[in-house]
Amino acid sequence: QTKRGSAMHSLSRSLASNMVVGVSAGFEKRMEMVGTGYRASSAGKELTLNVGYSKPRVLPIPDGITVKVEKNTSIIIGGADKVALGAYCAVIRGQRPPEPYKGKGIRYEGEVIKLKEGKGGGKKK
Repeated sequence: QTKRGSAMHSLSRSLASNMVVGVSAGFEKRMEMVGTGYRASSAGKELTLNVGYSKPRVLPIPDGITVKVEKNTSIIIGGADKVALGAYCAVIRGQRPPEPYKGKGIRYEGEVIKLKEGKGGGKKK
């Protein structure tokens, strides 16, 4: 029993467990869009994001992943493969990551963004 052998055993157990859970219950991630005019829509196998650029961002939805849009600013991504689900969520978040001054952007639901103060440095005396 080496340390690496134990780590590989735990990794294999975890991957197999995620496969079983994915097939039986499925995985789901929720994302929210914060910002004026930010909205999403899904039609067929495409997700369209309007996130403040001159043209909407159109992302193809991979096989095995489902996307539902609620209230134009809430996106629910589901699927059986946990790794593929996380990778697709990262692609969506990468289109407009949350910025640290106003907190605008695409974030995971419940994600806390630590806001910075800005050039003023707070209240002036």
